[in-house]
Formats: sequence, structure tokens, C-alpha cells
Amino acid sequence: MVRRIFWMAVGAGATVWAMNKANEAVHRLTPDSLSGTAARGALHLGDAAKRFARDVRAGMAEREEQLRADLGLDGTAVVEPPRRRALRPEPGHRAISAAPGSPAAALPPTRSTTTPSIAESRQRRALPGSNQTGRTTDGVG
Repeated sequence: MVRRIFWMAVGAGATVWAMNKANEAVHRLTPDSLSGTAARGALHLGDAAKRFARDVRAGMAEREEQLRADLGLDGTAVVEPPRRRALRPEPGHRAISAAPGSPAAALPPTRSTTTPSIAESRQRRALPGSNQTGRTTDGVG
């Protein structure tokens, strides 16, 4: 008889526990509860995004300060204007006829020693009685 009462009490306790869990699950799955959970999650996500953006802005400002200091853009560097060098002709080169200070004055002289001029190549082709192989076309030689 004691055994029957014990198992009846265990069964009643398990039933009460299961009913409470089922009621909690039903309450969590109602539309109001689901929308409240979604709203809380969205608020949490929005707060996390704000914190992330704030951290990114702080990091960007810190890096910009570092770059400005490294490049001397923070006002501490004294920048002197570049000095102009006088252009001197190199030995063996002839002077360029351009106004001093113009972009053409800075160009190096051009020399074509290996390529024959167009006039020379036309003269070679225009020789009477010769072709490209160097043989005469009249059959002699």
C-alpha cells in the first residue's frame, strides 16, 4: 500500500511538472510572445551594430591621426619648396632649342645611329638593275 501511494505521488508530481513545461511552451509560441522576442532581438542587434560602428569610427580616427603624423600633415612638419636645378648640357650633346624651363628643355637629345634614314633606304631601292637580293636583273652577274 505504501508503494502504491509513493508511485501515485511521483506520477502526480511528474504530471504537474509536464503541465508547467507545456504551458510555458504554449505561452512562448503565442504571436504576442514571438513578436516581443523578435523585437527584443532586433533591439539587441541594433545596439550591437551601433557599438560596432562607434568602434570603427574610433579606429578610423586613430589611424588617420597616425597617418597624418607619419606624413607630416598634422602641421608639425616644415615643408620647403623644391629647389630648381640648373640644366647643364652633358658632354657630347648639343643644346636643345627650347625656352629654358619649358618641358622640351628637359628632354634628352635623340640620336639615331643604328637605323638608316628613310632617304638612304629609298636610295638603295632605287638603284637601277638591282633587286632586294643584290643580284642584277639583267641576267649578268
